[in-house]
Amino acid sequence: MTVVIVDDHSIFRSGLRADLGAGIRVIGEADAVDSAVETIAALHPEVVLLDVHLPGGSGGGGAEVARRAAPASPSTRFLALSVSDSAEDVVAVIRAGARGYITKGSSGADVTRAVHAVAGGDAVFSPRLAGFVLDAFGAASGEQAESVDELDRLTSREREVMRLIARGYAYKEVASELFISVKTVETHVSAVLRKLQLSSRHELTAWALARRLL
Repeated sequence: MTVVIVDDHSIFRSGLRADLGAGIRVIGEADAVDSAVETIAALHPEVVLLDVHLPGGSGGGGAEVARRAAPASPSTRFLALSVSDSAEDVVAVIRAGARGYITKGSSGADVTRAVHAVAGGDAVFSPRLAGFVLDAFGAASGEQAESVDELDRLTSREREVMRLIARGYAYKEVASELFISVKTVETHVSAVLRKLQLSSRHELTAWALARRLL
């Protein structure tokens, strides 16, 4: 498992590197938005452990890193790890494409489990933070019926593709999983985004997460 740590405090990066469990290999570090984007694009880690508040860039912090780095490293998954537990920070980084958000009070074992879970396609949140995400993306009971109606617009194959893409699978991985061509995956993804009126795979992930479809 390859990981890049993005945090502007060197002591925290060193401590985190030492605390991560066996099977996780830290292949790079960065301490600011621009250097993080460059490092991720160059190394293509499986998971990025991402602080929310970072210097540099246009002031978007961790959310900006996730947005800018994703096109150059589409298979990389982002896990926010921050001292902040504010709803605003949580929602911003999840909207940008992060697969989870845990606080820096987490133990090394907790972070290790979260890294493996995110790499495996799961969404991971510290308990009290999950509510922020569900509230922000409208996962109230009244919207569950709406999500069923929205799913009815999709064919069974489109639903399969939608769930895999929302979990962070690359197009090639989806093609291998479903025994179809990459071109067919692209066609299905385009249809899913059009039918659900979404503009990107990150919006699709947020949509599926909010409706507890992952």
